[in-house]
Amino acid sequence: MSTRKFFCTFPQALIQEPIISHTLNADFGVVPNIRAASITDMVAMVAVEIEGEVENIEKSVEYMRGRGVKVEELAEGQEHPLA
Repeated sequence: MSTRKFFCTFPQALIQEPIISHTLNADFGVVPNIRAASITDMVAMVAVEIEGEVENIEKSVEYMRGRGVKVEELAEGQEHPLA
């Protein structure tokens, strides 16, 4: 098992979808842990840790990117912009 940290920016069209809270676990078997979030009517910014097998984390990140989410991995010790 591995844990990696990401900063995700969701466009307006995806704000209402449970991509992190449901889809990542249900479809990819990873455990997302939302560490911070800022959500408006126009955009959602979410700092999330994703735990699971490395391959499944990669697949979940590619899924989000494919849906139009901007996903940036945070380096070890790097704070997310919402800190």
